Amino acid sequence: MSLRLRFALLASALFGLAGSTHAYAVHRSLPPAAPLTALGPVRSEAEVRDLDIRFYAARAARDPTGAMDLARLAQLYLARSRETGDYSDVLRADSAARLSLHHRLSRNALAAQVLASSLLSEHRFADALDVARTLTALDPERVSYRAMCGEIEVELGRYTDARGTFDSLRTQARSLSVAPRLARWEEIEGRPEIARALLRYAITTAAQRPDLPSEQRAWMWLRLGDVELRTGRPDSAEHDYRAGLVAHPDDYRIDAALAHLHAVRHEWTAAIDVGNRAIATVLDPATLGTISDSYLALGDTARAAEFAHAMEVAVSKRPGAYHRAWSLFLLDHDRRVPEVLSKARVELRTRRDIYGYDVLAWALYRSGRYAEAQRTMLRALSQGTQDALLYFHNGMIERAAGHPDSARVYLQRALSTNPYFHPTQPDTARALLSELTRE
Repeated sequence: MSLRLRFALLASALFGLAGSTHAYAVHRSLPPAAPLTALGPVRSEAEVRDLDIRFYAARAARDPTGAMDLARLAQLYLARSRETGDYSDVLRADSAARLSLHHRLSRNALAAQVLASSLLSEHRFADALDVARTLTALDPERVSYRAMCGEIEVELGRYTDARGTFDSLRTQARSLSVAPRLARWEEIEGRPEIARALLRYAITTAAQRPDLPSEQRAWMWLRLGDVELRTGRPDSAEHDYRAGLVAHPDDYRIDAALAHLHAVRHEWTAAIDVGNRAIATVLDPATLGTISDSYLALGDTARAAEFAHAMEVAVSKRPGAYHRAWSLFLLDHDRRVPEVLSKARVELRTRRDIYGYDVLAWALYRSGRYAEAQRTMLRALSQGTQDALLYFHNGMIERAAGHPDSARVYLQRALSTNPYFHPTQPDTARALLSELTRE
């Protein structure tokens, strides 16, 4: 079967897929859409993009069988979804890209690439990987296609495939379409110092690219800040987050990260203030959980319950896989454990990454099934990822299973890796270490 026929069959099948899950803002390798230029007052990037959307939507409406205007429109919808967090724009991008491919398959890689990105934003990882692999087969020299494959393979937990993909891309690490994705792979593999170097290089390169939208430059600062915080460097993380806000003021993603940073420092009021600023744009479940925990730490149980309920409402409006932040929030508060356990098992049928196994292990622990939790946690730790939350979960499981020496090792490792890994659990780890020492 020819590659073109394979692509035609794949695109046809994808065109008929229905439903979607929640947004995940990624994929920075798409070429920028051609902006509208007109005499008049200087407009912001968002205003120019909205004008471009109206322009391409009108052109597509006038040419119902055209493809390229629809591909550009899909690209613009996806770009707007990253900046605003509006999930409906992800679905619009998906729909426009499918329709573009329906009209034209040959020389329409842009629509296919937007479709793959949209599917990944919807957490439809297997479908996204099918499209990305077909693009790679059609143009194996295009590093952005291979990098996208590697990113999706990581999300699916196909680490052997991801290792091969990223090993083939190491000579292209200076590419902006490769560096951030390779950085995430290095994190998973337990090499955060390499991830940090890759992201710093990407930030420097992006600063020399005036064609890049400001939200993409901010996203790179956000990624670097996340690496710094996960390795126990909160001051560096705050510097990076604030640099991202300089690049793109009022970025809800960075405000959400800053709210979490304030919470892990026990700066509860600041966490609430910045978190409220973030959720004014997007009702992100993780940020709602941060605000709820911050009110609880201040003794305001009523407001804590209010934001916990808002978190549940936000999750319920996102179809598909259970939101992992919501799962961990429920488990940490010992609520609806059987439900989370069931959802975690279902998700692992298709998405077998280390964090899916971590959620399942933590649900098994909360269910009192310690031996099974131990076995599952081995899968979560299998890649050597230096994540203090994983170490903490394993320490708690080992203690419950009657292995105090192993528990002590992992609790100490959690605190040495990142004493700011959670708003309250580092205190729990310290208390348990003291108790284990007395025992």
